[in-house]
Amino acid sequence: MKSEAMYQGEGRTVAFSVANNKTKEPLRECVRDALTSYFNQLDGYSADGLYQMVMAEVESPLFETVMKYTEGNQTKAAALLGISRSTLRKKLNLYHLD
Repeated sequence: MKSEAMYQGEGRTVAFSVANNKTKEPLRECVRDALTSYFNQLDGYSADGLYQMVMAEVESPLFETVMKYTEGNQTKAAALLGISRSTLRKKLNLYHLD
């Protein structure tokens, strides 16, 4: 079964997917593949703080790309992300994107 992350807004549904070797792979599959590869590379070593690491890897490019898309407009970016402007400002500061 193939699954895709879906966004429903403004009367339309858009599948989030990532181009991979000229084929489209759902974002969730890219994350799953990256985590599987990460665990394989651990080779028996333990890992701590996985959640924080994954969130940082995903959030930083998310906020960077959204800010570029909204041409730096924090009000539009916050609305697009579904978060408050104060949360957006905190995240931008956290990832040195302000």
